[in-house]
Amino acid sequence: MLTPIILSGGVGSRLWPLSREHYPKQLLALVGNNTLLQNTVVRLEGLADKSAPLMVCNETHRFLVAEQLRSIGISPAHILLEPVGRNTAPAAAVAALTALSHDPEALLLVLPADHIIANAAAFCEAVTAGLPLAQANYLVTFGIVPNRPETGYGYINAVDAIEDTVALSVERFVEKPNLETAQQYIDSGNYYWNSGMFLFKASQYIKELEAFAPYIVGTCRIAVENALEDNDFLRLDEGAFKACPSDSIDYAVMENTHAAVVIPLDAGWNDVGTWSSLWEISEQDSDGNVILGDVQTEKVHNSYLRAEHRLLAAIGVDNLTIVETADAVLVAHKDQVQDIKQIVSRLKANERCEVELHPKVYRPWGNYETIDAEERFQVKRITVNPGASLSLQMHYHRSEHWVVVKGTARITRGDETFILTENQSTYIPLGVKHRLENMGKLPLEIIEVQSGSYLGEDDIVRFEDVYGRDTLNSSS
Repeated sequence: MLTPIILSGGVGSRLWPLSREHYPKQLLALVGNNTLLQNTVVRLEGLADKSAPLMVCNETHRFLVAEQLRSIGISPAHILLEPVGRNTAPAAAVAALTALSHDPEALLLVLPADHIIANAAAFCEAVTAGLPLAQANYLVTFGIVPNRPETGYGYINAVDAIEDTVALSVERFVEKPNLETAQQYIDSGNYYWNSGMFLFKASQYIKELEAFAPYIVGTCRIAVENALEDNDFLRLDEGAFKACPSDSIDYAVMENTHAAVVIPLDAGWNDVGTWSSLWEISEQDSDGNVILGDVQTEKVHNSYLRAEHRLLAAIGVDNLTIVETADAVLVAHKDQVQDIKQIVSRLKANERCEVELHPKVYRPWGNYETIDAEERFQVKRITVNPGASLSLQMHYHRSEHWVVVKGTARITRGDETFILTENQSTYIPLGVKHRLENMGKLPLEIIEVQSGSYLGEDDIVRFEDVYGRDTLNSSS
């Protein structure tokens, strides 16, 4: 049985300000209505004899991943939660060990959640062609047939064909080249872009890891053996997984093994690594512009312009990327968008919240959006999904005023429980236990005004929570 492994642990910092640490690019609908993660799962429909996908994601993204799968009617086999990011080799290892506990002969199709593949049929054909090779204990990767000298990708050098297959024997993996070297690779016809997609037996991958990176296997085995089931999630043992070295499948295994083969893939692949790559694959108007949202242009050419919240106007510019969000605006030359990581690093060093979160923050019960904030007060719009509730909680440093603007709320305040409807309000004093619930069939919206000496999200003490979050989790 083929088990798809979807790796959804990245942060996509080069697509800031749209992609944030707590809402990364794989969870965004960058092209079309589905998110990149959803499209990755939907793409698998063309494969026969496969099990439900096994997801590996960051713990902070767990409810977003679960909700996005639910909205497209997918029930995953497991959602493995990484307490910290440790790159693809450990992520695939914990997935392999989990799959082996259910099926000793499991085949794994390891896919990043943030790729675009225009021709899903060609992709499925390549995977199907690789199944006999994986069964024969080869480690299969998929090399993208290059159409230009790209300096942003690693390459796979492959020459000799594997008899009676479409695969080639891997000679070597090479790092991102300069432009002249990349052109030489293209001219030779023996090099392919490294896609980061793999197909192999779970048992064979673990065997190869034991040979070349035994400490990764050891720590991952403990992390899986001591994992805790939490509703729909499987929480890896935090101590063991944190002790695991961070390494990629390429470095840990593929560059060392003699069993690596590559299947050429020409299917409109793009890893959407930068705004310029997103411009390339998006529909352009007669001036070469990609325009999304409320945008007005005059004498603008070959640019990517995206407005999320406000009117964006551009005049007399060429080859720019302009992205507007609720709390940040990016303006960059298309040839310089790789340097966004420098801006993100600087923001992170300065502890700027724009790196981690958008003003609208999604939670398992709904979302909240910061409308205004000063030193001793903060105003939020809170939306609670039908049937959902916040935790029973209290705060040491702030009080809260709630005004219902849509729907009906059930309020717990101290020993009281009461109902509020539209245009009604209540006050939650500092230090009082409280809970907000939506018992109706429509979304509940309230305006919350916080006041106090400290308004951080970590000023929450939980007493009960239907989502299994503990009192140390800083999400309301």
